[in-house]
Parts: sequence; C-alpha cells; structure tokens
Amino acid sequence: MTTTVLVADDQELVRTGLTMILDAQEGIEVVGQAADGRSAVSMARRLRPDVCLFDIRMPGLDGIEATRQLAGPAVADPMAVVVITTFDLDEYVHGALQAGARGFLLKDAGPELLVQAIHAAADGDALIAPSITRRLLAVFSEARGGPPAQPLAPLTTREEDVLVTVARGRTNAEIADELHISMSTVKTHLASLMGKLGVRNRVELAMWAYETGRMKG
Repeated sequence: MTTTVLVADDQELVRTGLTMILDAQEGIEVVGQAADGRSAVSMARRLRPDVCLFDIRMPGLDGIEATRQLAGPAVADPMAVVVITTFDLDEYVHGALQAGARGFLLKDAGPELLVQAIHAAADGDALIAPSITRRLLAVFSEARGGPPAQPLAPLTTREEDVLVTVARGRTNAEIADELHISMSTVKTHLASLMGKLGVRNRVELAMWAYETGRMKG
C-alpha cells in the first residue's frame, strides 16, 4: 500500500527537497504541497493524506495551529501530522505535541529518519528526533506540573515492558522484535496501556513513563 503525504513549508526549495526525498521512496507518494498553514489545512481536509508533514514557521497560520486544527483534542477524526523545523526550541516541541502531532523532527535529521517518521505516523506510531527526546521528556513533564495520573487498573508485566520500549522511541515492529511478540500483540498492549492511563498517543505514554521514573538511567 502507498502512504500519501502532504508537504507544507513556506520555502519552495525546502518543499521541493522534501518532496523529492519522499517521492523517491517506494510506498510513499506526495499528493500535495502548500506554502502556508491555511492552504495546508484546506488541502489536507480535501485530499485526506495519510500523513501531513508541516513546517512550524509558516505565514498566516503556523504549523502548530495547523496541526491543532487537523489533529487536536477537539478533532473528531484526527489526521496524522509530523512537524519538521530548523529550530530546536522547547516551546515548539511542546506546542506541536500538545496540538496532536505524531512526530517532531529537525530538518537536519536526514532522509532515513524522515522516512521512518512518515511510516511511523501512518502506522499510528510517534517518532521524535532522538537528539531531543530525553530533554523533551524532562522539560515537558516539568511544564505539565502535578503528579502523574494513576492507572485505572494495574499494568501487567508485559505492559510495563511495552511501555518502556515505547518511551525509548521504538516502533511497533521494533517492539515486536525486541520482546519476541507479534505485531498484533503489541497493538493490543498499546491499546490497553492507553485505556488504563487515559492518554491519546505514544508520546503521552512516553511522558507518563518518564514522570513515573521508568526511564531512569
């Protein structure tokens, strides 16, 4: 199956470069390009791509607000959005993830990580640039304040294992391989974890794991 992507960036050279990288990958097709946030939101709603790849700094409507309109908590049918930026700023990371983004990358991440992020988002996973993951978890958990939520029911040993691998940034396939379980079992555990912890996505699972001391060392 082909994963369709919408690319939005106010710089034509960047849009063209990202499109060329993605179109060169087997199983990925860029179906639209937008130069600003408003056009990106309109185009995304019309084309319904599998993944939206948004720059943060765009005129009119920035990438964070565009993400919120397509993937935020109030959206009944949220779309998969990966945010990509030149700027490694905490407020950008926080804003994007709170708005519902399934991934956060820096533009110097390289083609391989970009493609991984697109596939991860399409599969319901979340990928954050490894260079900022640990700092992000620490700062984001501080910003949220208050004690972490208690699970509605105790986590099983296997759910604990899956939780830690998610917090380390592993994809479903990597978790299945590492824990020697099937992909369907991974998805079952993830659904159970999200239900027990009352979170919406893998990024929030990672935050909870960090806040509760499961990611020490």
